[in-house]
Amino acid sequence: MKRMMMIGAVLVALAAPAMAQDVDTLSPEALLTLAQKEGKVTVYSFTSRIARVEKAFEEAYPGIDLIGFDMSSTEMITRLRTEAAAGITNADVVYVSDAPVVLSDLLETGLLKNYVPPRIADKLDTAFKSPLLAQRLSTKVLMYNEAAYPNGAPIKNLWDLTTPEWKGKVLMVDPLQRGDYLDLMTEFVLRSDEMAKAYEALFRKPIELDDGVETAGHQFIVDLFENDLVLLASTDDVNAAVGKLGQDQPPVGFTSYSDRRDNEDEGWALQVVNDVVPSNGIVFPALLALTADTKNPAASRLAIDFLMGDDSETGGPGYAPFYVAGDWPTRSDIKGHPDAIPLADFKAWRVDPAATATIRKSVGDLVLQLQ
Repeated sequence: MKRMMMIGAVLVALAAPAMAQDVDTLSPEALLTLAQKEGKVTVYSFTSRIARVEKAFEEAYPGIDLIGFDMSSTEMITRLRTEAAAGITNADVVYVSDAPVVLSDLLETGLLKNYVPPRIADKLDTAFKSPLLAQRLSTKVLMYNEAAYPNGAPIKNLWDLTTPEWKGKVLMVDPLQRGDYLDLMTEFVLRSDEMAKAYEALFRKPIELDDGVETAGHQFIVDLFENDLVLLASTDDVNAAVGKLGQDQPPVGFTSYSDRRDNEDEGWALQVVNDVVPSNGIVFPALLALTADTKNPAASRLAIDFLMGDDSETGGPGYAPFYVAGDWPTRSDIKGHPDAIPLADFKAWRVDPAATATIRKSVGDLVLQLQ
């Protein structure tokens, strides 16, 4: 009897690490059996759309409680660092933007780990599944009120925003409070050659930098602030100020292209400025990751699989909140939204997280000085 008990203990000990090792390879059906025993999964999300995902997930997988927390990426990153320092793991899944910080501070330090559902691995380009899984591409771009400007955007060159006509009429969320807006500011600097050419195209002379200003991108940021750039607390505040119907000569602002989805419900007329030199802003990945010490390993992987969409051409219930004009799926088999400008024709810069991370702090220091 004692010998049989010892053999059983050895088999259990061998099975446990095998299970931990194999969970990344399990199908959704196999994960479901384990996830229902766990009973819940907690998701930190940078978008309020997680509430719709929560409802759809619980309908698809009865018995598993998806608990979604909506917060900005900046707040989420701070919370994850604080919890890790205290030895706490509250989240199982992280749905986050701000890749320059996430990849360098959270992934490289071991707070997050990558998981690519095997069901869709061959439907993603390498760049979208490493070093972290990208669910979709999002934006921070220049938007205008198409009801007030029915003949098209009033901006043709980003340097227009620094002219007297637009003094006090350019809006954005404070870049020191929201990392994706700081990434936008950083991109102006990284694209300084393009910014210099755009300056010359508009003003018919080469750019002259102020004393102490390093590049054309830095100069653009300085000139924006000197032209009374308006900083607001939230993206919704920018959207309402720019997009509200019935305005005469409304402001323009940097916000999310996908927020056009709320035009009808909110009484907005938001539209993207796409025919603009040299760019309308940035395109960046929305990332999905596991926390390193997730308490619900099966349910967390099932949630990520669900967020990546089903096998229909629109991604089904899990992807439905993100199947809107202004978000582009990373999966090659999910069609882009028919009302969206095709990504190939969209005039935004694609963020390089590694390049952004190298100068992001110095750009933040400049913004702080200018405020």
